[in-house]
Amino acid sequence: MTDDLTRTISAMYRSLGDRPAFDAHLHPDLTIWESDANELLTGLAALHDLRDRRASHRTGSPPVSVAPERFHAESWGDTGLVRYVLRARHGDGRPDDCFRVTDVLRREGSTWRIVHHHAEAVR
Repeated sequence: MTDDLTRTISAMYRSLGDRPAFDAHLHPDLTIWESDANELLTGLAALHDLRDRRASHRTGSPPVSVAPERFHAESWGDTGLVRYVLRARHGDGRPDDCFRVTDVLRREGSTWRIVHHHAEAVR
C-alpha cells in the first residue's frame, strides 16, 4: 500500500508543468499550507492563484528538475500519509531549493488523491 502512495507522489511531480495532469492527483477541495502563503488555502482555485502569483514574481530560469526524495509513507484503510523532501535543482549555479512536505491522501476507488498538502521551505 505504501508503494502506491509513493508512486502517486512521484507520478504527480513527473507531470509538473502539465496542470491538468498534476491536478488529477489533487482532491478539488484540498487544503494547502505553503511557506509563501500567509493563510490556509482551500481548493484548486486558490492553488491556481498561488501558482499564478509565483509565476509573475519568478526571477531567473525555472528549475531543471523537481523531484521528491526520502519518502516515509504509511496508510490506514483509505487514508495515507506521505512525508518527503522535495528538491528543485537549478541549472544556473544556484543552490537547490528544498522543502519538507507532508501530504495526506484519501483513496477513491483505486486512486489516491491529496486532500491536504503542507510544504515548508528548508533554509
